[in-house]
Amino acid sequence: MSLILLLTQQMSLYLVIVYLVSKTPLFKFFSEAATRLPHKIFIYLTFSSFCVMATYFGEHTNDALANTRAMGAVLGGLLGGPVTGFLVGLTGGLHRYSMGGFTDLACAISTTLEGLSAGIVSLYLRKLGKSELIYSPLVVCLVTFAAEMLQMGMILLVAQPFTDAWSLVKQIIIPMLLVNSIGAALFMSMVRDQKAMFDKMSSVFSTKALKIAERSVGILSKGFNQKSSSEIAKIILEETNVGAVAITDTEKLLAFIGAGADHHIPGTPISSKITQDAINNNCVMFADGVDVAYACSISPQCKLGSSLVIPLRSETEVIGTIKLYEPKNKLFLNINRTLGEGIGRLLSNQILFGRFEQQQNLLTQSELKLLQAQVNPHFLFNALNTIAAIIKRDPLKARQLIQQLAQFLRINLKRTTGLVTLDDELEHIESYLTIEKARFIDRLTVTIDIPKELHHYRLPAFTLQPIIENAVKHGTAHMLDKGIIEVTAVIIEEQLCLEVTDNAGLYQVKENSEGLGMNLVHKRIQNQFGSEYGLKVDSEKEVYTKVSIQLPFTGAEK
Repeated sequence: MSLILLLTQQMSLYLVIVYLVSKTPLFKFFSEAATRLPHKIFIYLTFSSFCVMATYFGEHTNDALANTRAMGAVLGGLLGGPVTGFLVGLTGGLHRYSMGGFTDLACAISTTLEGLSAGIVSLYLRKLGKSELIYSPLVVCLVTFAAEMLQMGMILLVAQPFTDAWSLVKQIIIPMLLVNSIGAALFMSMVRDQKAMFDKMSSVFSTKALKIAERSVGILSKGFNQKSSSEIAKIILEETNVGAVAITDTEKLLAFIGAGADHHIPGTPISSKITQDAINNNCVMFADGVDVAYACSISPQCKLGSSLVIPLRSETEVIGTIKLYEPKNKLFLNINRTLGEGIGRLLSNQILFGRFEQQQNLLTQSELKLLQAQVNPHFLFNALNTIAAIIKRDPLKARQLIQQLAQFLRINLKRTTGLVTLDDELEHIESYLTIEKARFIDRLTVTIDIPKELHHYRLPAFTLQPIIENAVKHGTAHMLDKGIIEVTAVIIEEQLCLEVTDNAGLYQVKENSEGLGMNLVHKRIQNQFGSEYGLKVDSEKEVYTKVSIQLPFTGAEK
């Protein structure tokens, strides 16, 4: 009975070690199939150590050692396979042989055979497609029982004198069979339970992530704004069951759903320091309300007690954050923290995809509009009428206009939607204006004052021409007096500002306007260079309309 207690104490030490390891990432090596070399090395080192420890802590009995070494050899074989099991058993057996005693050779042989035989059982179960039985406590108990019977038989077969071997076996067989078999079963039970918990958590995590991904597909393709953010936040709240969900850009709150929505108002500037830190440092910030204090930056009566802030990233910068909250009476679950970080990556990718899709749509729209502009019936009709009116009184002038019209159409056909030089843009404008001036005779004056050193600057094709066409078509063409259009360029704080000014002052704001005009030019510039660039319009009714085109102008272009 005393031997059973001693061996049980030794076995309990192993179980305590296993419990501690189960709280670390290393434990996953126990619960996964040992197919990779690092995995097998870990199994070998762990269970060889168990064998060595069991020998050191063994109870001396009749010039022999009663111990739990068989646990290490069997478990190493079951989890690591035949080769790993053999090496674990061999290491444990050689160590036991070095300790001496009349059973040293028998124990060395039997320990090696225990590891090998357990590995063969593992391989057999895997080939049958029943690898889950490896983690069955009952199977482990039976395999260990058989291994210990093998050891007892080996002692009787090899150890001399036989009478001493028989006496030893009678004394240790029951304690070692019971403790090793039950201990190995308990060890595998812990592994199985942890494995089941990991599998369940992974399943829950995957299910939630897939549902969020499925429900949110296409929403951010409409743009990263308050409406789309509110829809996404609602989906995340429903799937994660956290206290609240918020989404911000880098300046303001775009959406807030859940507890605290009464004072966290979308559209208001970001006031939380933890959010600003996440944006500025491009890192996840977590205030659990215990180790890291959390307090609402807006209302001291706020029910929220913890916050997880995950940056939303584009390819090169932070474009916003997603924030998960829990109330003060609820702890923030680790699975929600991990899930939150996964959601952050998911939304970042969706935002990037949405932007890419918008750019593609704009590009397609631009190309379609440009194709329409290539043979603009209205412009072509006016040009041909003008040429027909001039051809009798000034054939040379008519010939020049036909050449300019041909050049204008040829440039339209050749041009792409990429970048062109300002010089190319001005050449296109010149062909267009030559025809328009002939049409309006002395009622249209256009002056272009752009320094020669800026003519090499590259900008999106069809940037200036549509603006000047608008100035004529929707401005000076409606005037009884002389129409004047001025085109200038100025550099202000590393920005090139092209200005097109007419004296009609007939500009009117049109919602959702489309066409090869200012709205499209503005979007194309912003998609090419960023949101800080684009078009600005300043107008005074019947006095002037000024369209300013803001473009980047770096030192390399000066």
